[in-house]
Amino acid sequence: MPLVEHLRELRNRLAKGLLAIAAVTIVALVYSEELMQFLTRSVPTCAPHVTSDGGNCAIVSFNTLMAPFSTTIQLSLTTGLVVASPVWLYQLWAFVAPGLHKNEKKYTYAFVGAAVPLFAAGAYLAYLILPVSVKVLISLTPEGSANILSLGDVLDFTLRMVLVFGLAFELPLVLVMLNLTGVLSGRRMAGWWRGVIMGVFVFGAVITPTTDPVGMLALAGPITVLYFGAVGFSLLNDRRRRRNNPDAELDDDEASSLDLTPEAVGTVEPVGAVRVLPEQATGEHGGAGTHRLNGYDDIT
Repeated sequence: MPLVEHLRELRNRLAKGLLAIAAVTIVALVYSEELMQFLTRSVPTCAPHVTSDGGNCAIVSFNTLMAPFSTTIQLSLTTGLVVASPVWLYQLWAFVAPGLHKNEKKYTYAFVGAAVPLFAAGAYLAYLILPVSVKVLISLTPEGSANILSLGDVLDFTLRMVLVFGLAFELPLVLVMLNLTGVLSGRRMAGWWRGVIMGVFVFGAVITPTTDPVGMLALAGPITVLYFGAVGFSLLNDRRRRRNNPDAELDDDEASSLDLTPEAVGTVEPVGAVRVLPEQATGEHGGAGTHRLNGYDDIT
C-alpha cells in the first residue's frame, strides 16, 4: 500500500476514534452531576446544617470561580476516553494488524482479552476500598478543624487510585507475555519470588495513601496471588516447549548437546581407479587419443 493510502487510512481511523470520544463526552456532560455523586460517594459528607468538626465528616466544595466548569469538563473528557476506549483501541488495532504475523495477532488477542478483565478487577477493588481510605485520612483531622475538600481533588484522588490498581493488576499478564515470547523463563521468575513479594508490598504501602494496612494488603495480596499464577503458567509452558523442542531454551551463543556415540561402519564397496592421463584413457602409450608436441604429451 502506498504511503498516501496509509496516511489516509490513519486519518480516517483517528477521526472515528475522536468522534466516539466526543459522543461519549457529550453524554457525560449531560449526566455530569450523577457522575460526580458516584465518584464522591466514598467521602463521608456532612448532613445538612452540620459543620465538619474533626474527623467525623467532610464538606465537598468548589474553591474557585472556574472550578465547577473545569471539573465538569475534566470529568466528562476522562469518561469519554475510558468509555470509548473499545472503539479507539479497535481503530488502532485495525491500523496496526495488517503488518503483524499470525502468531503476533494471536498473542495480541490473548493479551487484550486478559488485560480488560484484569484492569476492571483492579479498578473495582480500588473503588471498594476507597471509603476505608478516605475515612482513615479524614480521621487524622484534629478536633476544632473542618474538612473542606475540593471536588477536583476528590475526583483526582479517586481516578488515581483506580488507575494505579488497574495497572498494577496487569503485571502478571506482562510476565506471561514475556514467557510466551521466549524472553523470560518460568524458572527465572520463580527465582525472583522473594524480591517480587517484597517489592509488591513496598509498592502497595507507598502508592496507597492510608496509614493502615488495609489498602496495602488489598493491593499487594491479589498481585502476589496473580504473580504465582503467572509463574505456574510459565513453568507449564516451558515444560511444553521443552517437550516439543529440546533446544528451545538454549541461548544464541550456547551450543546444543551432540550425540558422539560411535556407530558401526557398513560394508565397504570396492571402487575402481579413475584414469586421468591420456595414456591411461587409451590403454597404451602413444596410442590413439594421445597428442604430442615436440616429443611431450600436451598434458604437460
